[in-house]
Amino acid sequence: MPGLIGKKIGMTSVFSADGKNVPCTVIEVGPCVVTQVKTTEKDGYNALQLGFEEQKEKHLTKPELGHFAKAGVAPKRHLAEFKGFDGEYKAGDTLTVDMFNEADFVDIVGTSKGKGFQGVVKRHGFGGVGQSTHGQHNRLRAPGSIGACSYPAKVFKGMRMAGQMGNQRVTVQNLQVVKVIAEHNILMIKGSIPGAKGSIVLIEK
Repeated sequence: MPGLIGKKIGMTSVFSADGKNVPCTVIEVGPCVVTQVKTTEKDGYNALQLGFEEQKEKHLTKPELGHFAKAGVAPKRHLAEFKGFDGEYKAGDTLTVDMFNEADFVDIVGTSKGKGFQGVVKRHGFGGVGQSTHGQHNRLRAPGSIGACSYPAKVFKGMRMAGQMGNQRVTVQNLQVVKVIAEHNILMIKGSIPGAKGSIVLIEK
């Protein structure tokens, strides 16, 4: 799907035409520069590689510098590929938030907030086992049994247990574009999106 790279700014709310208070996420979208045009003949598929945010040359490797020099664009901090663009594009072209319209529906791809090592109550929504009576004092948030005994003599894959939570790539589909502020490269999306403030997201049309 065609799309752009953006940065999550934060959340706010706006009033709709019928007077409802709509919670919105504010995203700074683009401008994104085409750094490479991939074709079926050369790469096996059609796609545009887009770059977002300026980057100092001293932070890049020589192959990366050569890649941007070949495209004739300034070094970029973030790169992403998007398929499904209509029309002819070449390296150096700039894409802006104008490609989105109010009432459009988009998919947002981001990295969720990392929560560290968490137990089963927080991570999977377990209710806890046992009661606080009869002398029990430290098993209220325990996972309980994780398998049988001599048969099958193992813990099945996928068993919901304590562990690392968050910090994963998450896609939220069918979010509505509430407002487009083209002069400031701002997109206002209805509802919440994954990630912390300042995190990079992909907005797919």
